[in-house]
Amino acid sequence: MVSQEQRRRQLAREKFLRQQQRRTSARRRTHTRNAVIAAVVGVVVAGGATAYATGVFESDGKKANAGAEATPSATPTSKAPDPCEKPAEGQVKSLTWKKEPAVTIDKAAAYTMKMATTCGDIDIALKASAAPHTVNSFAFLAGKGYFDHTKCHRLTTNGIYVLQCGDPTAQGSGGPGYTIPDENLKDTTLKGNVYPAGTIAMANTGQKHTGGSQFFLVYQDSQLPPSYTPFGTISKSGMTVLKKIAAAGENTGQGDGAPNATVVVNKLTVTKS
Repeated sequence: MVSQEQRRRQLAREKFLRQQQRRTSARRRTHTRNAVIAAVVGVVVAGGATAYATGVFESDGKKANAGAEATPSATPTSKAPDPCEKPAEGQVKSLTWKKEPAVTIDKAAAYTMKMATTCGDIDIALKASAAPHTVNSFAFLAGKGYFDHTKCHRLTTNGIYVLQCGDPTAQGSGGPGYTIPDENLKDTTLKGNVYPAGTIAMANTGQKHTGGSQFFLVYQDSQLPPSYTPFGTISKSGMTVLKKIAAAGENTGQGDGAPNATVVVNKLTVTKS
């Protein structure tokens, strides 16, 4: 017999799959509309290639490609106080590329990623040898300032426990214009279809090899199919920051919405050790 907890998690996964389908359909409609506009007025439309939730996510992802099923009767609660500081001055850069950058990282070297956010620094040890395309893409985008001043747009707090970031539009539909292949889906940390707390993974559209720039940070063990590239491990201090963000909740009261905390990535850097 299926336990209540197992049923709750099953419902959470089913909800995310529905979200993925809806967001993918919306992305396709937007793409078609933009193509028509471009043909009529002679304007090249350059934008993100993927929409995410992460199963976590649709995208996912985002979401990652690295949401959650909420109790149907849940009602929004009063908004928790914002535990984060005001964002640094600056604007998101509107950048896109036609194809994935060539892999130039040293696969044998150690790389770290630092997310300097309004809520605190989140340090991540990257898995360059296991996910070279993903790590290389992040190093490339970070070097261009792609993630700077972007807002983490999604927090899930029921069944699946993640913070989703990496979308310059903050709407769940942005990307760098190219996609990267799925990697490291047989990582030894992914046991029993659980992405353990401390994992950072790519969001995607629900289809293979559709990762872009959106990713999710797991702050509590989350049951997800192994479809989202795990490419790093969050530091202990970074987990403290994530849990602070999660404790502030999300804005719908349904377990899947924008975080109440103002989570903005002031600066994201990737460094070779």
